Amino acid sequence: MNELFSSWLRGEWRFANPQWLLVLWGLPVLGAIMIASLYRSFRIERRLGDTNIIDSNLGQRRSWNTWARVIALTMGLGLITISIARPQSNPEEIEVESKGRDIVFLLDVSRSMLANDVAPNRLERSKLWINDLTSELRGDRVGLVAYAGSSSVVCPLTTDRMFFRLALDELSPQSVLMGGTNIGDAIRRTMELVFPESSDEFASGYRDLIIISDGEDQESLPVAAARQASERGVRIITIGIGSDKGAVINADRNNPRSDQVRSRLESETLRDIASVSPGGVYLEVGTGTIDLAQIYNELISTADQRTMDTASTMRYTEQYPFFLAAGLIFILIDQLVLPTRTRRAV
Repeated sequence: MNELFSSWLRGEWRFANPQWLLVLWGLPVLGAIMIASLYRSFRIERRLGDTNIIDSNLGQRRSWNTWARVIALTMGLGLITISIARPQSNPEEIEVESKGRDIVFLLDVSRSMLANDVAPNRLERSKLWINDLTSELRGDRVGLVAYAGSSSVVCPLTTDRMFFRLALDELSPQSVLMGGTNIGDAIRRTMELVFPESSDEFASGYRDLIIISDGEDQESLPVAAARQASERGVRIITIGIGSDKGAVINADRNNPRSDQVRSRLESETLRDIASVSPGGVYLEVGTGTIDLAQIYNELISTADQRTMDTASTMRYTEQYPFFLAAGLIFILIDQLVLPTRTRRAV
């Protein structure tokens, strides 16, 4: 106890939830209401009949207990309120390690991803899935690459979830310079710009590449590119979206009367890409849905992780149990030890 008091004098105490301390301002008002209520009951009793007869039946009133009960109850409620504010003491500086993996989403933004066989369309549904997964990320770094005929790194590896979400929201077919679909080139560009060889020594085996696409490819040798990425310690997870029967889209998005083309899910390409990656997984969603947050918890968060960052933080000792126990004791005293009347012996 002396140590706690000394810590308080040194200014080493703080409250984790200080907003609850505002409740203490209401306790004097509560005490005044209680006193007024008790004295009002006294006056009512005097009007009902002879106080001696009432005392003989109900017990002798102990007027001094009025103040004692008010003090005990307000003290009890005050101490419980302080415990809810979570008083903490004895600050200690500790080193905290943030562990995780490097996760890059390679998202197809080609015209075929505007097919509405998945509502509202393939691209927007994919963005919703990724956004849901982002909420589950822990110490992981996350990046985003958009691709079609060419590819663009729209978000480098970062722990800034807000920046990542902003980049994700703005994705569209206009995010890249060329139309078409070249998965192999996109994988190679990701390895060049996001996963450079200089980082292999430290990050090999701790990196995931998640490809979301309808699988169409214009002979960019995606399987060969996936094999090269796997040799550098990158695990590839592919997700196929779209109908295998095909969906119709306009060739020119600005002209509703333009020629229409049919786009279908090419699952074989995506399956082959995942198969050459140790630990790789192909998930065929088709026109259904998928919980990427669950995939993260099952496949990524349980995999090997490395230290991403080390930071200093202050650790405090929780002191709320002492205040909670003291508050409960005062309330018990009010209820059990300080009755307003004492029964007379017959």
